Amino acid sequence: MVTTLLVVVVIMAIAFDYINGFHDAANSIATIVSTKVLSPFQAVLWAAIFNFAAYFYFDDHKVANTIAKTVLEQYITLHVILAGLTAAIAWNLLTWYYGIPSSSSHTLIGGFAGAGMAKAIAVGDGALQAINLGKVLTTVSFIVLAPIIGMIISVIITLVIINICRNAKPATAEKWFKRLQLVSSAALSFTHGGNDAQKVMGIIYVAMVASNVIGSSDPMPGWVPLVCYAAIALGTMSGGWRIVKTMGSRITKVTALEGVGAESAGAVTLGITEHFGIPVSTTHTITGSIIGVGLTKRVSAVRWGVTINLIWAWVLTIPVSATLAALVYFLISLFG
Repeated sequence: MVTTLLVVVVIMAIAFDYINGFHDAANSIATIVSTKVLSPFQAVLWAAIFNFAAYFYFDDHKVANTIAKTVLEQYITLHVILAGLTAAIAWNLLTWYYGIPSSSSHTLIGGFAGAGMAKAIAVGDGALQAINLGKVLTTVSFIVLAPIIGMIISVIITLVIINICRNAKPATAEKWFKRLQLVSSAALSFTHGGNDAQKVMGIIYVAMVASNVIGSSDPMPGWVPLVCYAAIALGTMSGGWRIVKTMGSRITKVTALEGVGAESAGAVTLGITEHFGIPVSTTHTITGSIIGVGLTKRVSAVRWGVTINLIWAWVLTIPVSATLAALVYFLISLFG
């Protein structure tokens, strides 16, 4: 049954997707802007086009399915989903305001799980009974694995490129790298859309199941993917300028060659994890990839102080979002 609360939850989910777009826009455009291949406006438009283009390719919805199963069905209510979304939106806006490239994926998972655990406590069960530990632990493990994978792949790609172009004229090579960066940034935006839009699709799906609008074995309504991909693309077009500086220049100085290496590595990593239905952080992945290209020069080329601060934000995102969501759930319950 379609209720006012369901409509509110769906609108908030779409709003989160939009915020996800402008919060994570820096992931796709930071290197291509810092190397001056495209202007900021051209870059967000380019990224948004490929964010939405992913709609026509990623139709297996494996990541959406993983998100939907983060909390066990018997503990999912609209109030749980509302609390999770409220916490996720709050953390995303706070980190965006301070220019911290935290994970939109992990704040959504943390919020959803935290609200689910609060529901379990409210009905007298143990908090951990509410969550699918296998799904959550896999996601948590990729807080570490995603940036490491991205870093390793970017080191390999960058070293291969350097060796292939060893005898090329610098001016000619630079011109070609800038052209290739259009391709690599498009690939990163494409996989970013395919990975991140699905997370909200999973939330909307479980909201509709919880409201008995559809059954738990029914396919996802066709309008849900379309709206989610459109929302994240529009969000990307709004830009994320507070985070672009951090991603594009504060971690390490990035050239066009290194931009190709980092973006290609990020795209490959996201493509692999999407194939296996693992909701990884685009932010963590591209950060690891940027560190990787810095390491190909020398260890000191990476600004480790900035990187350590980012890691703290990554570690805190899930527990802070979960705690905030639990508090919101208990507050909602007082008036519900």
